[in-house]
Formats: sequence, structure tokens, C-alpha cells
Amino acid sequence: MPPWVTEAAHQTLPNYPAETNAVVLLDETTYSVAANGTAIEHRRRVLKILRPGGREEAVVAVPFDKDTQIRSLKVWSIGPDGHEYTLKPEEIVDYGYPGQGSLFQDDKLRIAKAPGRDPGGVVAYEYEQTVRPYLTEKTWNFQESIPKLHQSFILELPPGFTYGTVWAHHLQSTAIDLEHQHFRWDLKDTPGIDLEHIPMAPAEYALAGRMTIHYAGPGLTAPTTDSWRTIGEWYQQLSRDRLTPTPEIAAKAKELTAGKTDFYDKTEAIGEFVQRQIRYFVIEVGIGGYQPHPAADIFRNRYGDCKDKATLVSAMLSSVGIHSALMMVDTARGVVDPEAPSLMGNHMIAAIEIPEAYNSPSLRSVVTAKNGHRYLIFDPTWEMTPFGQLEHNLQGGYGVLLEGPDTQAIQLPILAPERNTVRRNATFELTPEGTLQGTVTEKRFGDVSERRRTVYTTGDAQEQSRYLDHALTQDLAAFSVSDVKVADAMSLNKDFTLTYALSADHFARRMGSLLMVRPRVLGSDAFPLDRKPRHIPIDLRETMQNVDAYDIKLPPGYTIDELPEPVKLDVGFASYESRSTLQGDTLHYTRTYTVRQVTLPPDLYPDLQRLDGVIEADEQNSAVLTRK
Repeated sequence: MPPWVTEAAHQTLPNYPAETNAVVLLDETTYSVAANGTAIEHRRRVLKILRPGGREEAVVAVPFDKDTQIRSLKVWSIGPDGHEYTLKPEEIVDYGYPGQGSLFQDDKLRIAKAPGRDPGGVVAYEYEQTVRPYLTEKTWNFQESIPKLHQSFILELPPGFTYGTVWAHHLQSTAIDLEHQHFRWDLKDTPGIDLEHIPMAPAEYALAGRMTIHYAGPGLTAPTTDSWRTIGEWYQQLSRDRLTPTPEIAAKAKELTAGKTDFYDKTEAIGEFVQRQIRYFVIEVGIGGYQPHPAADIFRNRYGDCKDKATLVSAMLSSVGIHSALMMVDTARGVVDPEAPSLMGNHMIAAIEIPEAYNSPSLRSVVTAKNGHRYLIFDPTWEMTPFGQLEHNLQGGYGVLLEGPDTQAIQLPILAPERNTVRRNATFELTPEGTLQGTVTEKRFGDVSERRRTVYTTGDAQEQSRYLDHALTQDLAAFSVSDVKVADAMSLNKDFTLTYALSADHFARRMGSLLMVRPRVLGSDAFPLDRKPRHIPIDLRETMQNVDAYDIKLPPGYTIDELPEPVKLDVGFASYESRSTLQGDTLHYTRTYTVRQVTLPPDLYPDLQRLDGVIEADEQNSAVLTRK
């Protein structure tokens, strides 16, 4: 057992909250750069398990690929009873990275599960690994879900090299000069970011502190520095020759745009072709994780990953005289920090330049660069988002417009609630026995239609039936559905429309001579909130608008004895209103719920709680029916 392990294991721990699963006692990284720009990373880590939930935190998992080979990995552990273990090489195994929709990825994981991974146990490991030779930046992710006691990062540079740092979500710390081009950063008592039980929480990487080091030296071509410009110039070298359209690509683009003169019509035709006809598959080996395949290969094979699909869009548009650029984003809002230039984004989309004098209400996801040029932001991998719009998780975050020396971070737009809608209308009759019967029409547009469009275009009849039953189970105890019809499931710029006949037994509850009826028949807008103090931002997920209108014809011989009071509350970032009225022999219920923002500061949590209370009470309110 190395002395650094036993020394760390015998530290006296601070008092952590009872729900803390584990703590990192020591985390040391030494990053050594050679004169040719290649680098070796050496890391030591010691972790102590505090609760049963910390067992998974103590699983050793080191990612690698052909360019980041693990030169050595050693694992030790100390059980709660003090017994010491050293893992043998055959007890450490390699696994393919769990991917989704991937044809082939070179990424793998070297995994070890040490003995003694129980509360009170300690797990330690040490590894040495080569670093991708084509990168000149390293991000130190020093904050994670569990707290850390002591951690350090040491940078070793050759003579003549320089470096710079950018910090995200943390105050900048000054390096200790160890002389001879060696520099060290130390951090102590770094708190964890445990979001597991926090409702409506952002992504961990949108909050976790990190430091990105950029280095440059003699002989290094196009190194990235602490500016978006150099990142754009570096990526331009990777992608420039991949964007060239071939005669086959140009012919297809000409075919798709034949007879079209309007900018939107032409770009929509090409965008939807790549969105629907180019399958999402990943082939990544080495630098292929950053560099797109040539547009010719993507077009010929009819598949590609996100950067491949964005590249093909750009190549096809350029062949008909429309300029576009790639845009680096992250699928979790808040990860790309405009003040911390780095290659942190995990996704690539397209930015299509809009002609100077052109305007159209169909262009809804538009940004303006510093030079005044406007771009339509389009993600060709998001198959259920209408052209001209942008999926909800990217809205409000930042994207990196990769335009060579004009590269910049731009905040992505937040779409109006009216571009993401659910509109339910239903006409029912209520029997004296409490059974509700009628017809429901539900129209959805935007991201809130994505799941339903997918189910009703790719699922079989059984899957579709299960899906609808599951949705109705949230509001009804016993029901039957018939005569289900779907329209415009793949017409993304039209409402997805679902109609069906519904019969719900025991919908009304009898209390003596009275019938209790819930005017809000279907759909819930309440939040999964808690009552704890809030210290982190609130992620509302998406802007949207829900509008419900339900008519319930009363049973013969009954009238309204009591109606729920009307509700109206506007808290700025969202509003809710509902009303129940009697119109002849029909109970009429309407409500509108609107969300206008996607991220809130924590001090607005009380307003969100107040809104949630109003919604939840209204959804449970009942009208009281009595015999005439």
C-alpha cells in the first residue's frame, strides 16, 4: 500500500451532511507536455465511502481510446475492517463505452471494482495515460457530485512554452511557480454538487467548477489559446476540406431546390433532407471525435453523426450559393461558458447565414453575430424539431459559431411559448352513475409533440396503445379508448393531431345526493417541487403553452350547486389561469398555462412554489352537482 494512500486514508474528516455518500480524500493530476506537443497525464485519487450509495462512486473507470492509451493502472483498497487489498491485472477489465445509436466508437473504459467497497472503506488508484496529440488544451474538472478534501493540478511545460487559463463557475486561483516551467494549483474543501434529489436542477457540468489550460510553444501549429478565435482557427483546419460539395451533392441540392426562389423554401428543403434521409450513426476513431467525415462520404453512405450531418448541410447549401457554418454546442444548457473558451461542447449543429434584407416569420431560431450577420440555427440530428426552430435544451444556452478568425460564442434564442404548444379540446357527457363519455382532440406543436410523433410513426399498434393508456392513467382510474386517429405525425410544421373516443368509469364521485366532478379532466401542469431552501438555478426545461377546453354535459335532472373559483396568477416567468362556468346544461372548463423562460435564479423559487400550489389546487378542485 503506497504511503500516499495510507496517509490520505487516515485523515480526520470534516462533518459532512448525512446524505453525503462519499468524499474524495486526495486527487492529484500531473500533466507533462513534451517539446513536440504530446503529453502524459499522471493521476492519483483516494476516495472514502461514507454511505451505501457511495459504492458506485468507488468504481474505478478510466476512459481511453487509441490516442489516449493507458500506460499503467494500479488499484488498492482498504476495507472497513482495515484489511488491505491490491488488485491484480486480471481483475481490471476493459469495456466498450455505452453508446446510443453508435455504429462504432473507439472510446472504451478500463474498469475495476475493488473489494471492501462498503461504508468506511477506502479505494485508491493511480494511472498514467497518453493524451491526444492534436489538442493543446486540458480541462481540469475539479468539482463533481461529491466533496473533495485535497486536490492539485501540476503542469509541466518544456522550455519556451507558454500557457493561459480560463475558469468556469469558480473564482480564478493563482498557480504556484515550482520553477523550471512547473506550475501547481491547489484546492481544498471543494463542495460536491449533489443534484440527485433537487427538483428541476440544471446539468452538473453547468454548475461544476473547471479550469481549462491552453498552452503553446515552438513548432506547435494552430494551438488553441484563451480566445474563441484560436479555437475557430484550429477547427477550421480540421473541417475546411470536409465541406467541399461534390458534383453528386450539388446535383441533389439543385434537385431539392428546383423551382424555389425563396431563401426559407430552399434551406428548408435541404435541411429536411439531411434531417430525415441521413441516418444518425457514429464512427469515431481518434481525431474523428472532433473532425467530421468528408461531405462526399456522408452523402454516399447516407449516415453520419452530428458534425457529419451539419457538414453535409453546409456543403449542400454552399452548392446553391448559401453560406453556413458549423456551431459547437452542448446538449446540456449552461455547459458552454462564453467567458471560458474551450472545446467543452459535445454536439455540433448548423448556422445558416440569412441574406441581409431577408425576413420571414418562419425563421424563429435566429442569432446575430458581432459583424451584424444573422444566422438561422438548425440541428439536423433532432428529427422531430421543425425546420426554423431549435430544440428546447439548446435554447438560452451558448453556441460557438465556428467562423475561423470570426469565431465567437453566441447566446441561442429562447423561442416564444406559442411555438411549443399543447391544445386539448373535449366534449363529454356525464351519466347519473358517474361515467364520463366523449371525444378528445389533442393538438401538439414543437418539442412537446416529439415523443408522440415518434411513437405514432415508428411504434407498432401495441406500443401506441400502451403509450396512450399510460398517459391517461395519470388522470383516470378506469377507462377505455376507441376510434384513435392520428394526423400530420411527420409534418413537423403542422400540428400533430390525435383524436379518440374516451369512456371513464367512476369519474364523478357520489356523496349522498351530490355528484363531485373534476372539471380538469386531462393533463397536469404541476411541478415536482420540494419545500427546501434553494441555492442553485431552476431549469424550467422549455417555454411552452398549454390550453385546455372541456365541456361536460350534466346528467339529466342535475344542476350545478357549487363551482370552483376562477384562478389567475402571473409571476412573470409563467402564468396560469382557469375558469369553470355553467352554460345551459353544460359545465365548461378552460385553462391556459404559459412558461416564458427556461432558467430562473434560485431567489425565484418561492414564486415557483406559489405557482405550483395554485396549479395543484386547481387541478384537484371539484364542481358539486345536485338534483334539481
